[in-house]
Amino acid sequence: MNDGKATRQRLLDAAAEEFATHGIAGARVDRISANAKANKAQLYAYFGDKDRLFDTVFQSHADALVTAVPFTADDLPGYAVALYDSCLTRPNLVRLATWARLERIPAGVLVTSMPEETGQKLAAIADEQRAGRIDPSLEPGDVLAMVSMLALTWSPASLFFTATTSDDDADHERRRGALADTVRRAFRP
Repeated sequence: MNDGKATRQRLLDAAAEEFATHGIAGARVDRISANAKANKAQLYAYFGDKDRLFDTVFQSHADALVTAVPFTADDLPGYAVALYDSCLTRPNLVRLATWARLERIPAGVLVTSMPEETGQKLAAIADEQRAGRIDPSLEPGDVLAMVSMLALTWSPASLFFTATTSDDDADHERRRGALADTVRRAFRP
């Protein structure tokens, strides 16, 4: 990786941590630059301003999550558990999404950059509904939203408890089991 690409990546990594911790309004370009061992001029040259830097960071993290967890409409419980595990290892994504929802997009679709991916998921759910394996009375988009939010029950966005990788394995297994059972029961025809 050449120096320019390495500097850009350090800025993105430092910005991801800064935005996840402090939000968009609370993030400071000085801290991002210092933590990236870069100067502010480089940050502005690469990203233009703090808002565009946040957009770049958020989009890259959201795209990574969408592609990191394979969607399987024929195994919604497995998908929910995989999302739970992904949130354990990548809690900053949930924090970034929470800040984006709070400071930018109070209603409507949060991630709009991957309509093809979302369309494929919705079509797969509809196929499973036609096959009689998912409750056909529910809209496919509602099924996807509810499965995703159930998976986030113990995420950094939780109102009750945030799970971490340092929790006991038995706790994670209990949560995974409860999540899989709940999803299985909730969407059965």
